[in-house]
Amino acid sequence: QVQLVESGGGLVQSGESLRLSCAASGRIFRNNAMAWYRQAPGKQRELVARIGPFGTANYADSVRGRFTISRDDVKNAVYLQMNSLKLEDAAVYYCNSVPVGGRPIFPWGQGTQVVVSS
Repeated sequence: QVQLVESGGGLVQSGESLRLSCAASGRIFRNNAMAWYRQAPGKQRELVARIGPFGTANYADSVRGRFTISRDDVKNAVYLQMNSLKLEDAAVYYCNSVPVGGRPIFPWGQGTQVVVSS
């Protein structure tokens, strides 16, 4: 069973930075477009950044210019560098594949919580 493990969340002040990491139990990232999602309390999970197998990245409007997604297929890891964090970025962050047939490929991990204070 594939397991995704997210880490790197924490409590930061508005304007600060965090780097999230996602590791998988197996070599599942290669050839898969991967993504970071987030879910804030009372809201649906949303995709905030995606990266293709060759590194092409796309971002939600809300994070473009502040977040950077990257991948290391040798380490089987995906990262999300988050700069200039805002209060509205507070959420639990998850990694997974981009949706395929309407849903991500892999089981969801536990996520990592990001809390932003003013």
